[in-house]
Order: sequence, then structure tokens, then C-alpha cells
Amino acid sequence: MRPKQRILSAPVYQPGKPIDDVKREFGLTEVIKLASNENPLGCSPKAKEAIRAQLDSLALYPDGASLQLRWDLADFLGVKPEQLIFGNGSDEIILMISRAYLEVGTNTVMATPSFSQYRSNAMVEGAELIEIPLKDGVHDLEAMAAAINDQTRVVWVCNPNNPSGTIVTAEQLSSFLKKVPQDVLVVMDEAYYEYVVDEEYPQTIPLLAQYPNLIILRTFSKIYGLASLRVGYGIASEELISQLDHVREPFNTGSLGQAAARAALQDQDFVKACCQQNREGIKQFTDRFDEWGLSYYPSQTNFILVNLNLDSDEVFGKLLQQGIIVRSGRALGFPGYQRITVGTREQNEKVLQALSNILVGAGK
Repeated sequence: MRPKQRILSAPVYQPGKPIDDVKREFGLTEVIKLASNENPLGCSPKAKEAIRAQLDSLALYPDGASLQLRWDLADFLGVKPEQLIFGNGSDEIILMISRAYLEVGTNTVMATPSFSQYRSNAMVEGAELIEIPLKDGVHDLEAMAAAINDQTRVVWVCNPNNPSGTIVTAEQLSSFLKKVPQDVLVVMDEAYYEYVVDEEYPQTIPLLAQYPNLIILRTFSKIYGLASLRVGYGIASEELISQLDHVREPFNTGSLGQAAARAALQDQDFVKACCQQNREGIKQFTDRFDEWGLSYYPSQTNFILVNLNLDSDEVFGKLLQQGIIVRSGRALGFPGYQRITVGTREQNEKVLQALSNILVGAGK
């Protein structure tokens, strides 16, 4: 077999370690997974009911256009149905964007460290990567705008950023968009949109009327708790969505996912409760980190990136032996750090106790 040589340098995505593997490896009966930014409260009961109602239709192909979900979501967001595209998670829409606009001889601008799939998909398409380091954990939009040239096709803005959890403000984004040429696509990846409470966070949907080169990505995987069903979506101008539809695979979202997403959308009380509990969990962590004198990035997501000033992989391994799965900062571009998903209060407390023991053992 002779694959494209450039795909061999593209990193293979490494998900959080599976619970069953950790149980088997260490002989554990209980494992806490706080590595993949999943919702510890699960999903809305309404979503579960919607899934059960679909079980007699599993032999049928799903609606390839996601029409009912499209209509419901368009109404919820206040956009036209034609302004939406759906994907097998927002990851697939990142793939569609890369496939549609990037090729050999073009380049793409992104922050680093940020979500790894921007980089991976660009490498597969043979585009040049222009990576701009974060500034105090935040996208350096001024430097990103300055890096755009005649070969630039796509600029990626992860807001809030994964893995730092930080945001660019409405004022910063407005200034940035004015500098981006109209023929360069700006991707606002807002996977954690529903967790944000900072009033300076930009509301991007109203910007679509002014910037036809803007697309917003969101997902039902995070606060809606439907990660296993893989339903993400993009919001943009009708023309941009039409272009992406040319590279969208048929039946790329399933019937169970579409039904669950529609039901989840109708349960905004559940979403608000998840957001509230998440902020309490963030405070639970930051209060203890402040007490210990640890630095961390201010998070507007459902995870927190904390600097333990210890070898990331060693800490990861010690937590793993205790049945606690987090993400080593080394793999995310933050050596010395751990990225910890916010769990239930009880789960958070177990993580904090384990970290306390590790810090004491290291003489911290």
C-alpha cells in the first residue's frame, strides 16, 4: 500500500483512556473519567425518551438532510434552515471545511496549542500550517490577522479554547474580523458555547449578516450530553453552507442522534442546570488551587487546565492507578499541566484529594 506521504505525519487523535481499559489494567472496580470533557449529568430525560421512540426504525436510513432537526434548530437560533449544516460531531464539519477550502499551495492560520483537528485535517489536505502561539493562554488575534497572506484560505478560532478554556472577547473578535479579507474563511469553533458565563463573550450569530466569510461550529456532544450520538452543526451564510454540502457525506447523522438532539433542544432547563453545576464545580477546583498556590487558566468551559509544576505524564499515571482518568498536559502542549473535566461534586473531591496526596508526596 502506498498512501499519501503527508498523511503519515498527521497525528492520530488520541482520545481519553477508556474506563474499561483502566479497570482491567489496574484491577479496579470504580473509575472516574474526567478526560474528555463529557457531561457528568448525562443527557436530558427527554432525549432518552426520543431515542427509545426510534428503536423500531433502526432498519431505515436516517433523514439525510436532518430536516426536522434543521427546522427546530433554525427556529431556536433565529436563522434560516438553509444556514445550517450537520455533521458526525463538529469534528466532521472541520473535515468538510478542510476538504472544501484547503489544498497544496494554500495555508491556514490557527492558534497553538488549540484543538488538534484543525492541524490534522490541514496536514491531510497538504496545506501549509501557520501556527500562532497563545498569549497568556488566549488567542493572539492581532498576530493571527497579521499572519494572513494571499495563500490563506481558513483561519480557526477556538472560542472558548481547548485546552486552555479561555475566551476572546466580543471587542477583540470585532477588531479581528475587520482585518480579515472577505475571501478568507473564519471558523469560530464554539463547542463549549453553552457553558460560557462571561458577559464579554461574543454573540456571533448576529455577525453572520455582516461577515459572509464566517462559520460558527457548535455541538450536542458537550452540555447536551449526547457525545456518543455524534451530532454537531455549523451556522453560516446560505452560500457557504451550499459549498460545504458538496463535500458532506450522505446520511452523516443518524436517526437516534437527530431525534435525541431535537428533544434535548427542548429541555433548556436541563442545560441551565448543567451550566450552574459546572460553575460550582469550577469554583470547587479553583478555591482549592488558590489555597495550594497553583496557577490555572480562567475557564469558561467544563474543564480546567492547572499547572502542578510536576511531570504531566507522571501525575497522569499516578492518578490512573487510583482510577482517575484526566488528560496529561504534555499531550496538549502544556507540559507540567493537567486538564481536568469538571465532574460531580463527589468526583471533583476525589480528584482533589488524590492531587493533594501527590503534591504532598512531591514536597509541594
